[in-house]
Formats: sequence, C-alpha cells, structure tokens
Amino acid sequence: MRKQLRNYWEALVYFGIFLLLFIAPLLTGYVRTVTDANAEFRWGEIFGVWQILAVFLALFLIHNYLLAPLLVYKRRKVGYFLGTACLLVVFSVLACFHRPPHRPPHPDAPIHLSPAGEGHGASAPKFSHAEEKHRRPPHHRPPLMVGQGDVVGFILLFFMFGMNLGVKLYFKNERDRKEMEDLEKESLEHQLEYLKYQINPHFFMNTLNNIHALVDIDPEKAKTSIVVLSKMMRYILYEGNNKMIPLQRELDFISHYIALMRMRYTDKVKVQVGMPAGVTAGEVPPLLLITFVENAFKHGVSYQDESFINLNITVDEDRRLCFHCENSKKAAPQPGSSVQAEGGVGLANVRRRLDLIYQGQYTLDISETKATYSVKLILPLSPLTPF
Repeated sequence: MRKQLRNYWEALVYFGIFLLLFIAPLLTGYVRTVTDANAEFRWGEIFGVWQILAVFLALFLIHNYLLAPLLVYKRRKVGYFLGTACLLVVFSVLACFHRPPHRPPHPDAPIHLSPAGEGHGASAPKFSHAEEKHRRPPHHRPPLMVGQGDVVGFILLFFMFGMNLGVKLYFKNERDRKEMEDLEKESLEHQLEYLKYQINPHFFMNTLNNIHALVDIDPEKAKTSIVVLSKMMRYILYEGNNKMIPLQRELDFISHYIALMRMRYTDKVKVQVGMPAGVTAGEVPPLLLITFVENAFKHGVSYQDESFINLNITVDEDRRLCFHCENSKKAAPQPGSSVQAEGGVGLANVRRRLDLIYQGQYTLDISETKATYSVKLILPLSPLTPF
C-alpha cells in the first residue's frame, strides 16, 4: 500500500510539471492579447508549441518507464546510457525531418545596389549582369545536421532526463528510508521481547528462592508470600506483554514485591518507600523499575548487619518520572568491581531497554560510595492510552 502511494505521488509530480508546461502557451497568449490591443490569440502557434511538447512528453515517458528504472533500481548503467543515446538519436532524426525548409535566394535574381558616395535622389546606375553577379552577396551554405534549435532541444532533454532521475532517486530514497525504519522497528520489537523474556526468569528465580527460604523459617509468611506472588504473576502474564502500561500498575507491582521482601528480612533492614497513590500521569514500560529495586534487596541487604533501602518515586511538573533508590552495601562485597554496579543480567537489560525505548531521552545516574549505592532515573511519561 505504501509503495503504491509513493508511486502515485511520483506520477502526480510529473503530471503537475507537464500540466504547467502545456498551460504556459495559453497563459502567454492570453497575457499578450490583454497587454496589446492589436495582438491576436493565435491558436496555430499554441498548437505548434503543443506538438513540440508532445514529442518531449513521449520521450519523457520512454525514459521514465523504460530507461530510468535500469539505472535507479537495477544499476544497469551500460543499458541505461545506450538506451538514452538511442533516444537522443531518435530525437535528432525527428528534429531533422521537422526542420523548416531552407530557401536561399535565386542566384539569377537581380539586386540593385547604389554605389558608395552617390547623392540622395540620384538615379541608381545600371550594372551589367556580370557586374551584378560579382556584386551579389555569396550564397548561403547548406544547413548543418544539428542546428541551433537542435542544440536547445538537446539541452532541454538533458535537463528533463536529469529531473526525472532526481525525482525518481528522491522517492526511491524515501522508500528505502521507510523500509529501513520498518525493519529497525521490527528489530527493536524483537529485541524488547527478548529482553522481557530474560527479565521474567531472572525475577522468578530470585523470588522463588526467597519463598523457599521462608518455608522453613515461617510457613504462614510463606503462604502469604505465595498469594502476593500470584498477584505479581498475574501482572506479568497480563501486563508484561504490553509495550506501555499505566504508571500506577507498575507502582502496585513494586509495592507487592517490597511487601514480599519485608516478610523475609528482620527488623535490621529498614525499608522506606515513598510513592504517589492513584497516579494518572502517564505510562511506563512494564517491569522496568523493578530491576533496580530487586538489585537493592539482592546486593544491599544483610542478615547480620544493619542495612537500609530508601525508595522515592515522584512525578514532576513536566510529567517526568523521577525514580531514586538508595541502599546500603554489604559489609563484605565480593572481590573485584562492584557486583551491583556491573549489574548482571537484570541491570544490563534495563539499560538496553532504556536505550531502545527512549533513545537518549532519559537520565540514568548510578553512583556508589564505600557504604551506599544510589540509582537516579528520570524519564518522560508517555500519554495514557485506554485499555
């Protein structure tokens, strides 16, 4: 459908150009009759111009539908230039046949010339036939194979063919650009689906490990955590496949996750959460923010030492989501660079998703000290769409 529409616009451009060319003689004749009272509207001259334009139109159609596609679409340069040369030869032959006849003056026609210095009013002297023939201007030479009008015609043809190639290349580039955008969009959707499939097993693996630990410690809490997990699974099954979801549903999912985590840890873990209630500001990608919260619990909470997690989510006046999560670091981190900073599968995926969805229109600041780890994310909220 798009290809047919682009072909329609290309044909419309050509139609508009030649329509103006055919209307131009009419306008010229009309303006001439309006500005000059003695001028006549000469249909013969207009039909003569239209005949010439008809020849150019025929050559243009041959070039547009037979020759230009060889160069633009098939890259057959030799075939294109040979065809164009043949077209120019045909044009030259047609120009020779339709050239006005050349009529030189008759060699025996008398020419009366006044001698230099003769006074005005004096009778012109009579010369003999030999003297008149001697004083006659030389005969006109035979016409050349290519006249001045033919050169102008060739120049117009080159401009016409160049215009044809330029317009066709423009629409081809637009067609290629649209196809490339469609391919990139399709590839982006496949990548996002792949990343979401990576997130779900990673999330469930950690959550099920948490529930497994609760079974031995507190069976009642384990039952409650299973109910919370079922709500989270429902969210993932029914909302996770959407490209964007309302922000409030993502916040509810995070609240369920934090409630599940609080069942597992003791009072040594201080969890402070600040989130707006009843948000109707916009939409976010599903399962995007949970990765940072999950990493905060996984890498920042200790069973033996005092630890904390401070989570603050707000929406500013510019309809931007401001996410800030700060957590303590374990007293004995693994050797090497920070495990949480490098992030594993979850954090690497969320970075990739942000790049694919927002394409640089977001701010992600991850910083750490010896005792704390902080994540600040600011991204624009998409408008709400009805579900």
